[in-house]
Amino acid sequence: MSTAPEVATRSGRVRGVQRPGSAAFLGIPFAEAPVGPRRFAAPEPAAPWEGVRDATEHGPTPQRRPFGALTTIPEPSIPGESTLNVDVFTPAPGDREALLPVFVWIHGGGYFAGSPASPWYDGASFNRDGVVTVVVSYRLGFDGFGWIDGAPLNRGLLDQIAALRWVRENVREFGGDPDRVTIGGQSAGGGSVLSLLASPQAAGLFHRVVSHSGATADLLPAAAEEVGRKLAAHLGTTPDLAGWRSVPEEAVLDAERSFNVVPGRPQLLGERIDVDAALHLARTGASVVASMAFTPAVDGVVLPTDVETALAAGAGADVDLLMGTTRNEFAVPTATGVEDVVRRLAAAGVDAEGIAAYRAEVARVGERFAASQALVSAGFRATLVRLAAARGRAGAGARTWLFDFAERSAVEGVAAHCHDLPYAFDLLGAEGVAAVLGERPDQALADRVHADWVRFVRDGSLPWASARDSVVAAQRYGDGTAFDPAAYLLDAQVAQVAGVPATA
Repeated sequence: MSTAPEVATRSGRVRGVQRPGSAAFLGIPFAEAPVGPRRFAAPEPAAPWEGVRDATEHGPTPQRRPFGALTTIPEPSIPGESTLNVDVFTPAPGDREALLPVFVWIHGGGYFAGSPASPWYDGASFNRDGVVTVVVSYRLGFDGFGWIDGAPLNRGLLDQIAALRWVRENVREFGGDPDRVTIGGQSAGGGSVLSLLASPQAAGLFHRVVSHSGATADLLPAAAEEVGRKLAAHLGTTPDLAGWRSVPEEAVLDAERSFNVVPGRPQLLGERIDVDAALHLARTGASVVASMAFTPAVDGVVLPTDVETALAAGAGADVDLLMGTTRNEFAVPTATGVEDVVRRLAAAGVDAEGIAAYRAEVARVGERFAASQALVSAGFRATLVRLAAARGRAGAGARTWLFDFAERSAVEGVAAHCHDLPYAFDLLGAEGVAAVLGERPDQALADRVHADWVRFVRDGSLPWASARDSVVAAQRYGDGTAFDPAAYLLDAQVAQVAGVPATA
């Protein structure tokens, strides 16, 4: 019987779980519980403890209620106050000389849900390949991002930065190299890592970034304040710290989703898909979460400006970046026909080549997804092209690579939001994967995707052309895996990114 591994952190010793090939240390606090006088405040480092802290079970999660009745990713909610914690998976616990590359994962969930305790985020396969993996939590919804007079706006991002500081100070004790840290995330997590790339407060805490389906958000403070005041009035409290700290958590949770709306912005993810609104927002640089109020905001501190502007000005230009989307993201069936959407695309300036690409994808997945595919292009894929182009303007194109995940699920017939994660983590046998991808997802494809991610985390390089050559070219996964010189051509036209070469 193997001995339970122990590691010394700056705050005290922790005891984890030995598993085949690696050890897991779960629920280690990186900050004090955000309750009482710390509620709605910036995170404070975890206080020291005596003895050895048990780290054999996931810690409490900031998610108190699930994203929805059904979620693609299993996302458990775990009660408790100490919600700011990390899970560390390592093949070399206690070996300070191992100096293995580190992959820090930030989960998605629309900035109001999601769980770091998901079995889809287990670091076992990365550990097998010599990578220490850390999964972090952060405050969500109004708690993490709502406006309060006297409180910092981007509390969720501040939590992520505090977790990265914990990694810098402690990961060597787990066999990791604090000078080889890659941060990654998907959806809201993918948007978070792009926000961190743009943030001067996070500079130096990581060296590479992986963004899956990055839902960037650049809310203006005036809009955040308007929503915060309306929610406070609804709950019958003053909009300051004293008022909000008098409101029970359950009351906030009961009300927040109804107020998670930016005034005057169209709801892109509602029951009706407004193609014209989506195309308009894409031309302004807005992403699919632009209509949500509890998201990262341009506060002048954590985010001095919007992500695109920051990257174009050189923020993170010395950091390697891998970005991609799934081909169909939110595939929502509607009665809108392909010809209706084609007319709208043409009116928005998409040329014959771009429209041909759109028609080909709709033919691949079915005309019932005609409207949602235009939304995917405008809300996710156009954002990616704009950010890649911004990196190019700052001279970081050679450090930027794109991927396009096109493998269709045997269950849903599309390459939807989250479908790429079991491939990237090489966890096709994890809980809930078969229900989403089918009983026989392609292990060879998982081997390829995961190996590319490991190579990027380890070396900061990838075996295909960078965005210096083209911001529309990408490595395609699935659908005849190959390098596609025009993967994001349609989306560049939707974004109205000028001067984009069609081939690498």
